[in-house]
Amino acid sequence: MAQLRIGELAKKLDCTVETLRFYEREGLLAATGRSANGYRFYNTASIKQLEFILRAKSMGFSLDDIRELLAIRVDPEAKSCGEVKGIAQEKLAQVERKLRELKSIRDALSKVVEACCGGDVPANHCSILQALDDELSAQQEHHA
Repeated sequence: MAQLRIGELAKKLDCTVETLRFYEREGLLAATGRSANGYRFYNTASIKQLEFILRAKSMGFSLDDIRELLAIRVDPEAKSCGEVKGIAQEKLAQVERKLRELKSIRDALSKVVEACCGGDVPANHCSILQALDDELSAQQEHHA
């Protein structure tokens, strides 16, 4: 069974020691032991758990989501596949909402960038600054 120190594990999985310590503080990962001089050691199960955490994080799952998924992974008989799918579907819905927001931002930025001459005229004539000022005024009127 592999026994890696924290630095070796971080290097093996291309993350930082600080990330590993953070996951430990959050209760997502536990060292399997410590050497006489205090080095943390991780076994194969810990390595697999960290790989799971990193994959879930790369898919956008929050720490709470990951905590829940890890709990299900430890006792898969206690939950259904449908419950796991529900967690993933909620994450997908969040990503889709964020994509719509980002598209809206991209479209707005594209319009102001296209409208700007980008020349050497003084910035007090810049259409981008004017558009931002106009947006701020519109928001203030809306909230008044």
